[in-house]
Amino acid sequence: MTEGFEVDAQDALGRVAELAVPRADATVTTPALMPVVNPNRETIDPARLPAFGAEIVITNAYIIHSTDQLRDRALADGVHDLLGVDTVIVTDSGSFQLAEYGDIDVTTEEILAFQDAIGADVGTPVDVPTPPDADRERVEADLATTRDRLETAAAVDTGDMLVNAPVQGGTFPALREAAARHAAGLALDVYPVGAAVPLLNAYRYADVVDVVLAAKRGLGPGVPVHLFGAGHPMMFALAAAMGCDLFDSAAYALYARDDRYLTVRGTEHLEDLRTFPCACPVCTDHDPATVRDLEDADRERLLAEHNLHVSFAELRRVRQAIHHGDLLELVETRARGHPALLEGYRRLLAATDQLEAADPASKATFFYVSPESAARPEVTRHHRRLENYALEGEVLLTEGGAEDDYGTCWSVTPPFGPHPPALNRTYPLTAETPDPVGRAGQEAAARGVARLVEANASASFTLAHDGWPATALEIVPDSVALVDLSTPREAPDR
Repeated sequence: MTEGFEVDAQDALGRVAELAVPRADATVTTPALMPVVNPNRETIDPARLPAFGAEIVITNAYIIHSTDQLRDRALADGVHDLLGVDTVIVTDSGSFQLAEYGDIDVTTEEILAFQDAIGADVGTPVDVPTPPDADRERVEADLATTRDRLETAAAVDTGDMLVNAPVQGGTFPALREAAARHAAGLALDVYPVGAAVPLLNAYRYADVVDVVLAAKRGLGPGVPVHLFGAGHPMMFALAAAMGCDLFDSAAYALYARDDRYLTVRGTEHLEDLRTFPCACPVCTDHDPATVRDLEDADRERLLAEHNLHVSFAELRRVRQAIHHGDLLELVETRARGHPALLEGYRRLLAATDQLEAADPASKATFFYVSPESAARPEVTRHHRRLENYALEGEVLLTEGGAEDDYGTCWSVTPPFGPHPPALNRTYPLTAETPDPVGRAGQEAAARGVARLVEANASASFTLAHDGWPATALEIVPDSVALVDLSTPREAPDR
C-alpha cells in the first residue's frame, strides 16, 4: 500500500480513503474531485473553489513554464500564490499538449524540477498518451517511452513532492496491466490512468471500464488511482466503483463556456431549459430565462458555479454510498440515465472475480433494483460458498415452505439461489427484491442450484420453484426433479 493512503470504507472496488500530501501538510479525502484551473483564464476565482468542496485542484505546469510572465511569478512566489489557493495543487506536465500537438520542448527531468521549484504538491512526468484504437505496434512504442520516463522520474530528487506515475497502454488491457505493474514497482505515489479523455468524450464507458480494471489488476489494491478527464458527475459513481480515487474536471468551466448545464443524468443546453432541476444556490436564486439574458462572462460564471455545485454534491453522494454499502445501487440508478453508462456498468459486472475479491462480505441491505443486480458480486460470492456444503439423501430446494417428506429442506431466494433456512436473516439473503424478481434473478438462482447440485453428486434434489421461465429451468441440471408452485401441485417425478 502507498505510504500515506489509508482506506476507511470500501464497496465494490470503490473506497473512501485519506491521502496524505506531505508538502502541503494536508490530507485529502477520496474520492476527490480536482477542478482544473487554467492559469490563463479563470472562469471562477480559484480562491473560491474550497467553498464548493474542493480540497485539491490541478493546473498545467507546462503552460506556466511556457509563459514568461507566469513562469517568473511562479518561480518567485510559488504556484499557490500564482493561483491564489491554499489547497493541495497537482500539476500536469504537458502530456495533453504532447497528445494534441505532437511535441513539447521540455524533458521529464526539466518539468519535474520546475514543478518542484514552484512548490507543486503533486508533480507529473512527461508520459506519452496514446489515442484510442491505435495499433499495437504504436501502443507498445509509446509505452516503452513512457516506461523510460517513469524510471527517470523515479530517480529525480523531488523532495517531499508526490509524483504521479501515469499508466498508459491504449485500449489493450494486457498492455495496461503490464504498464501498471511496471509503474507500481517504481515506488512512486499516485497512479493516473492516462489517455482516457478521448474515450470519455466519446461515451465509450465500457472501454474505460476495461482500461481501468486492467490498470487496477497491475497496480494492486493499495494505491491511489486517478482517472484523467473524468469530470462529468453522471459517471462519478461508476468511476468510483471501478476503484478510481481522484477525478479532474475541466468540464465545469468548458461546458459553461458553451452554455451547457451539468446534471447527474447528462448535459442540458441552457436554451432548452424552462426551469432549473436543481437546488443549488445558483438554481434557487435564478431562472433559465434570467441567466440567458446575462452578459457572457456573468452567464458563464453562474453556469460554472452550478456545474461545480452539482459535481461536488454527486461526489459527496458517492462517498456516502461507499460508507453505507450501497454504491452499486447508486451506479445502477445512474446507469439508467444513459445507455453508454449502462453498457459500462454491465462491463464492470462482467469482471465478477475482480469485483468479488474486493467487495465487503457484509454491508447494508441488498436492494435488487434492476436485472443487473443479479450479476452483483454478492450473488457470485454466495454461489461460490455453495460448494462448501455437503448434502446427502433427499433434498428439497424450495421457494415455498418446508415439507416433512424430505431429509433436508433448503430455502431458495432469487437471485442467490439455495441456502439453509438458518441463513434467512443474514446478509445478503435479507435482500429487498420485487415480486416476482424477474427472469435475470431467477436465472441467477438457477445457477446457484446448479452449483450446489454439482458439488453434491450423491444427493437427490427436488426444486420447488415459483413459476420460473424456461430460460432459468434450462440451467437446472436434468437430475433435479421440478415442482412448479405457481400451478396446482402434483407429486414430483423422482
